[in-house]
Amino acid sequence: MPRKAKRCGWAGETDPTYIEYHDREWGVPVWDDQVQFEFLILEGAQAGLSWSTILNKREGYRKAFADFDPRKVARFTPKRVERILTNPNVVRNRLKVQSAVSNARAFLEVQEEFDGFCNYIWGFVDGKPRQNRFRSMADVPATSAESDALSKDLKKRGFKFVGSTIVYAHMQATGMVNDHVTSCFRHKECKALAGKRPRRRSR
Repeated sequence: MPRKAKRCGWAGETDPTYIEYHDREWGVPVWDDQVQFEFLILEGAQAGLSWSTILNKREGYRKAFADFDPRKVARFTPKRVERILTNPNVVRNRLKVQSAVSNARAFLEVQEEFDGFCNYIWGFVDGKPRQNRFRSMADVPATSAESDALSKDLKKRGFKFVGSTIVYAHMQATGMVNDHVTSCFRHKECKALAGKRPRRRSR
């Protein structure tokens, strides 16, 4: 972080995990299918909880959900789900755990149809990050027309825990929108990453 630079207010100043997430991940464009799937699981798990809670359980999720490999998660059996529900390192909510498995199956169908999940999801912002210029966190919306459309389409495809607010949070996290406030040092850095899409997608 540059000397005397400012962060978005939500990052706080004391939780190192939260700060690192803000400084290194949030708002960085994600062109990797498996990372997109990871955030779908984590954002769905976060519903009704704080994001810091999910970040602190992230490694637990990584181990419980096969390193966020959608092909492996799609094959989870009811017995495997029951075992996860006894794991204190994840949010032990049956609907959320079951939705991760059904979402993995829907995810694979989207991958097949669009030759990659990133090809599908980035189409909702015309293939490039939306560059917002919000001056304060109070200006940052909870949803957008794009998140409304994406949420509706994901639900139609069988995804669960993908309401517009959750989807907009996903878009923020994966850099589909740059919602760092303009005074934050990461706003300019993430903007510079906007055109750096890798030539090969990740499957």
